[in-house]
Amino acid sequence: MLKAAFPGSFDPPTSGHINIIHRVASIFDELLVVVAENKQKKYLFSAEERASMIRELIREKKNVSVVVCDCLVVDFLKKMDIKLLIRGVRGLEDFSYEFELSMMNRTLDPEIETIFMTTDPEYFVIRSSSIKELASFNGDLHGMVPPIVAKALKEKYSDS
Repeated sequence: MLKAAFPGSFDPPTSGHINIIHRVASIFDELLVVVAENKQKKYLFSAEERASMIRELIREKKNVSVVVCDCLVVDFLKKMDIKLLIRGVRGLEDFSYEFELSMMNRTLDPEIETIFMTTDPEYFVIRSSSIKELASFNGDLHGMVPPIVAKALKEKYSDS
């Protein structure tokens, strides 16, 4: 059985994230989406809110599960006996960052392999930080995030 993990902060989950999850799920027997909880980062959504949205968005994918992780991803993957890490990249800036991260992960655990998956062209410009900024101004998020995420963003920003 070929297992892979797709870690990220997913704050918020974007259409690009969901696209990669669907594509990876069609290749591997089992995919674990790992929602990162880094105590040093400030998130708009709690880890459980992010995980819940992803669960709802991929509920028809029987080979995909979602978990929250508040430790080093490589340590978590070792505990879960997963040796393959998937990272999405949109362009050179993403690749540079992800490449450095993959080298650090390899240093921490040489058994972990990283596969980079390019985004589909329609999601090339979608960044979680840009989406949050746009949502804070009540901008049109159509196509950038799934409707349940757009609704959650609207609720978050209407509360503030």
